[in-house]
Amino acid sequence: MFNPLTDEERQVIEGKATEPPFSGEYDNFYREGTYICRKCNAPLFSSRAKFDAGCGWPAFDENYPDAVCRTPDPDGRRTEISCKHCGAHLGHVFVGERFTPKDTRHCVNSLSINFIPTGSMIPELITS
Repeated sequence: MFNPLTDEERQVIEGKATEPPFSGEYDNFYREGTYICRKCNAPLFSSRAKFDAGCGWPAFDENYPDAVCRTPDPDGRRTEISCKHCGAHLGHVFVGERFTPKDTRHCVNSLSINFIPTGSMIPELITS
């Protein structure tokens, strides 16, 4: 059984909604640690990959290996990112903006992730 979600989290994670810009708890948040999937606890991003893109959502220039799936959005212009483990909607990925040397911006909803500080135990991965 996956982590319980609030109605707002469910709209974003399962309904693929987007939280309003500059409203998420991790937009202007810079501590050392790991960002995990709110639904299943899978590690997704290191705080070392986080940067200020000024877009209103947490931005990361890389994910952990094999942590994120990329799928073309129905609008044909964007690429959706989701948790590879449970399919939770995270946000979108953009390439070619030149914000960082890696030239990638994972634009993530704060409602899709949780933060685990360095030195704390990452919760056990939920498998169903």
